Amino acid sequence: MGSADHQPFRIAIIGGGIGGLFCALSLHHHCKNDNIAIHVYEQASQYSEIGAGVGIGVNAAKLLHRIGLGDAMNNIAGDRKGVWISFRRYDNGGDIVTVPSPSNDQQKIRQLPVHRAEFLEVLLNAVKERGAATLHTKKICKEVKEDGKLSRIHFKDGTNATADLVVGCDGIHSNLRAQYAPENPTYSGRIAYRGLVPTSKVEAWWPFQTYSVSWLCKDKHFFVFPISQNRTLNIVAFVSTPEEKLGGLRESWTSTGERGQLATDFEDFEETVRRVIGCMDEKPSKWILNDREPLEQWVWVSGKVVLMGDAAHAMLPHQGAGAGQAIEDGYILGRALHDCLSSRGSVQKWANLYQDVRLPRAQKAQRTAREAGDVYEMQAEGLKGVDYDDCLPLVRDRLKDRMKWVWSEEIDEAYESEKAKMAQ
Repeated sequence: MGSADHQPFRIAIIGGGIGGLFCALSLHHHCKNDNIAIHVYEQASQYSEIGAGVGIGVNAAKLLHRIGLGDAMNNIAGDRKGVWISFRRYDNGGDIVTVPSPSNDQQKIRQLPVHRAEFLEVLLNAVKERGAATLHTKKICKEVKEDGKLSRIHFKDGTNATADLVVGCDGIHSNLRAQYAPENPTYSGRIAYRGLVPTSKVEAWWPFQTYSVSWLCKDKHFFVFPISQNRTLNIVAFVSTPEEKLGGLRESWTSTGERGQLATDFEDFEETVRRVIGCMDEKPSKWILNDREPLEQWVWVSGKVVLMGDAAHAMLPHQGAGAGQAIEDGYILGRALHDCLSSRGSVQKWANLYQDVRLPRAQKAQRTAREAGDVYEMQAEGLKGVDYDDCLPLVRDRLKDRMKWVWSEEIDEAYESEKAKMAQ
């Protein structure tokens, strides 16, 4: 196992965002009697998130409840009124298809549209209250080297640390992943604007029964959903854009654009969209959406290094499933490590089990997120070149059930099934 019996099994989590802190809490929850020590290394000077919304489906919400975070999450979530997304015509707001949530939003376990910063605060408070991990800041991982039975992490500030297990949760531009697998982003063909608007600015004239609405048009779509107990609307606007017109735009949430350009891009959309844009900041976030080929290996150095979240399977945002997949990763890694330590088994074997459970499902989420964007903007096979009105019944058929496989997964059953195969 790499450490003498009296020494704790030391886990280094690289990255202190949502995925990293949830992973710390999951490991602490599942392995609390297994003599572990968790250290989280965050590159920024403090634990914080950008001001944007994120959707958590019921598949991941269940796991948050299982480790005791459900009530705190419900307290910060928006209420979509039992709707996942109401898809609408861009020109007159007419209904294309309204996809219900798999659970009523008054139920204890329900979808969780939340503000990223508030989500991180829930996780950070729980880590501190439970004593789940030692938190470090200003720690940029440069490389990891094998050091006997341990791994040694070298940081940019010249310091280093050792661990029995290194977990890469350092996001879409992961330094840790880059050490083992080359970065392979390709431009997806779309840019995105993002912003937040107080619900108080729109509630007097909002025409729909839910604040979760996406207006679909050929080559662009405009999506809003509520966060922060419906005090705020999260807004994301997508525009298909030729690569030669990007003008140096980057894959970064700190990049900004002009509200005037956003208004021009959506000037042919119905009045509700135009009024929402009028409520946005003058400088909304604006960035390119890159796609990535699936990574076929998440476990390295004989199981001593594993990847999770965006470091392992960054995906386009079109299904709102990326954060939920990171939560599933952290949950299953917690289960696998507990079984490893309690059975005094091989770290490699149990790390591979984590990968066997999670990789196929995460890769399907990557693939279907890509496909969803093409359906929304009517660029998918069978929709491209078809008149807008003729596309709508086809779009309806492709959207009405497409999220069921994400939401209905029983991740504990999937783990037990793979574990049983391993024992054969």
